[in-house]
Amino acid sequence: MYGSHLSIAGGMVNALDEAARLGMDCVQVFTKNQRQWAVKPLDAVEREAWLAKLKELGWDTPRNGGRGRGPVRVISHNSYLINMASPDPDAWKKSVDLQRVEIERCEELHIPLCVAHPGAHLGKVFPRKPGEPNVLDGKPNKDEIAGLKRIVKALDAIHKSLPGYQTITCLETTVGSGTNLGYDFQHLGYIREHVREPERVGFCFDTCHVTAAGYDMTTSRMANAVLREFASICGSKHLKVFHFNDSIGQVGSRKDRHAHIGDGQCGLSCFQAIIQRKGYESVPKILETPKEGHSDGLEWDIVNIRRLQRLERRTVGRDSR
Repeated sequence: MYGSHLSIAGGMVNALDEAARLGMDCVQVFTKNQRQWAVKPLDAVEREAWLAKLKELGWDTPRNGGRGRGPVRVISHNSYLINMASPDPDAWKKSVDLQRVEIERCEELHIPLCVAHPGAHLGKVFPRKPGEPNVLDGKPNKDEIAGLKRIVKALDAIHKSLPGYQTITCLETTVGSGTNLGYDFQHLGYIREHVREPERVGFCFDTCHVTAAGYDMTTSRMANAVLREFASICGSKHLKVFHFNDSIGQVGSRKDRHAHIGDGQCGLSCFQAIIQRKGYESVPKILETPKEGHSDGLEWDIVNIRRLQRLERRTVGRDSR
């Protein structure tokens, strides 16, 4: 289940056409301009073209987060502007309203999963100082707890206003830069545990973000230990999407900079542990790696997917960077 985040420039259906051309199993898209608050309604003609292409590809899976026939083939990513952890009431409400629009658009487009960054609490960065690694002890400080509670409140408000909607919000792991929440698996587990409708919340595991946050997956043993830790806190069945990105930054660097598979600091064991782990076969694995230029005359997405495919049965040694 390999795919990529593809552009919707010129029409949303173009992303589906490109995914099919590249032989992908799945795709991630924005459903709107991710850097604008203003949202135009979905164009009816564009929507019908999208739905027709989904049907043609056999990708129109049930909008229940993948429960039922077939795996999820299409994922949306929400706007970068949204901050459901904001302490400012006006900014918080604006974020809630835009996230609601994101979910509404997913429903219209039959997109089962919407990946969302948890948000930034905008309080004190304590106990970390600039350049210091995250403290991954599962003990959020006062400002972090307040931010997590605001995210819970936001999701509850959205769910209440959209009864019966099937789209699942997938909270994404983060590197922990600034006051961003989600760098500790406990943050994500806390949110799902406290929302009134937990069945409407899942998770997205970004390999670059997890590595830069401080979870070391550079050997097979450590990679599997991290996956077990995530499963024990968040639950394997709630992990709906992987973002497959190598990390330019070292383990614990807190730098969100993506690299091509095998060209960064995650370690090949990071990707192989996920690929070979039972239960994750049908979970979509989305590339968000650079697309500029080519390698050996091939699109980088194809190159990266082939690198991943070679890991399916390969044994990766201890020095796997």
